Amino acid sequence: MSLAQTLQVFEALDSAYASGQTLVEMFRGYPQVEVTVTVIRGEKGQTDFVKILIPGSAGKHRGGATRSLGIIGRLGGIGARPARIGLVSDADGAIAAVAAALKLAHMQTQGDTLPGDVIVTTHICPDAPTRPHEPVDFMDSPVTTEDINHYEIDPNMDAVLSIDTTKGNRLLNHKGYAISPTVKEGYILRVSEDLLRIMEMTSGRPAVTFPITTQDITPYGNGVFHLNSIMQPSIATAMPVVGVAICSESVVPGCGTGASHEVDIAATCKFAVEVAKEFTRNDCEFFDAQEYQHLLKLYGSLAHLQKRQ
Repeated sequence: MSLAQTLQVFEALDSAYASGQTLVEMFRGYPQVEVTVTVIRGEKGQTDFVKILIPGSAGKHRGGATRSLGIIGRLGGIGARPARIGLVSDADGAIAAVAAALKLAHMQTQGDTLPGDVIVTTHICPDAPTRPHEPVDFMDSPVTTEDINHYEIDPNMDAVLSIDTTKGNRLLNHKGYAISPTVKEGYILRVSEDLLRIMEMTSGRPAVTFPITTQDITPYGNGVFHLNSIMQPSIATAMPVVGVAICSESVVPGCGTGASHEVDIAATCKFAVEVAKEFTRNDCEFFDAQEYQHLLKLYGSLAHLQKRQ
């Protein structure tokens, strides 16, 4: 179970004083884990970008060639102070990603080290701005989308889970979490059968997916509607990206407080950990490489969708 780690991260980040250093202190008892913090400033404030590396026994960090999984906690900010007091709904993705890192770090102390590296990235901002969006207001970010993508994506990631709160819509009316089709270089591919299997195994329920559109896999700021920013990491990498949406049955604003559900976050965290186990030992694929090459042969590259025109 990952509930203990979820609660630990939740309480640590539910503070006006939360920062990247909060996570440095949290992982201090795990000497094999590397945590780096970079402070980025923008026109609307600043945020602490955090990268957590959990090295595998045969991962790239130690000179091996085993695949690495990227887990991104996607968000605008964990808080909207002074407009809102407390942890906002938008923080769920960051909590789930960090809790997954904490669970993997704890596993190492129990003799369970994954074969490949897991790289977790997110950012910590307790006083991010908000912005209007339909049907409910979203959290904004103190820095640009380009800045976020630059620091979220690590070149050693061979596949990416992008975890984001996705409650401010009428398309996904499910409480818990859901996964998207795989996106790779402008193509929206079929939903991964391996990820569906892992989701059903860890949740004990039928898998739930959510729709994405071409607009969602284009850069923010290009003037078209986006469900939210969950698929934005896909514009910054050639690796396959799957969105993991923490969702609700009702429409909840990203800047809403008291709207996080720890059990749902823990279930998402558990899914990410199990994907990490299977992906780094080559038992899980995000897409069919042969079919993707066939699509390229038939229709050519769609990588131009990753660029702002």
